[in-house]
Amino acid sequence: MNRLGAVILCGGRSTRMGQPKAWLPFGDERLLQRVIRLVRGGVGDGPIAVVAAPEQELPPLPMDVWLVRDPIEGQGPLRGLATGLGALPGEVELVYATATDTPFLRPGWIGRLAERIGAADLVMPLVAGHRNPLAALYRRATVLPVALELIAAGRLKPAFLLDRLRAVTLVEEDLRDVDPDFSSIRNLNTPEEYAAALRDAGLIPTTADGSRSTQ
Repeated sequence: MNRLGAVILCGGRSTRMGQPKAWLPFGDERLLQRVIRLVRGGVGDGPIAVVAAPEQELPPLPMDVWLVRDPIEGQGPLRGLATGLGALPGEVELVYATATDTPFLRPGWIGRLAERIGAADLVMPLVAGHRNPLAALYRRATVLPVALELIAAGRLKPAFLLDRLRAVTLVEEDLRDVDPDFSSIRNLNTPEEYAAALRDAGLIPTTADGSRSTQ
């Protein structure tokens, strides 16, 4: 059986949010802590690597989570993915990749991707016409060297992996039974999206700076 692991990217600048996403309060957790917990439900005891920017401060992480740093800041998710894949031990065959701002990830989403990857190098969802490289599953041994080659060539978009590797695409009907509203790919980019996520989670709304709202 393929051993699962995961990479969580949190090195983005959070420009539209106006504050670091990893630190956003989400109930009694910070957003990154919540995402780690949800990912853990999908990969079991497999290793999880959190990929951060060189000087980025993060909330406390569980003892069994690996913290790794991007060697170069600002090269985007393909660099973060490669950094995370390179940090995980070789016995990890399949790696789920997500971002730090996916508070409604369903563990069954990860399981479905693992069921469908077969002999391919990666399996990527295609929902509402958009590919989702940060809700995808990657075969570490084959994806890592190709990702490094693309980075060296200045081709920094994860979509370029599809030109070089065997890929499985899952569409809405392949995923609807494990995630009917596709919440696993819902991310938070603005204070308004953050506030809406808190409401949808049944939590007390907060202001954009994370303090409790008086409304």
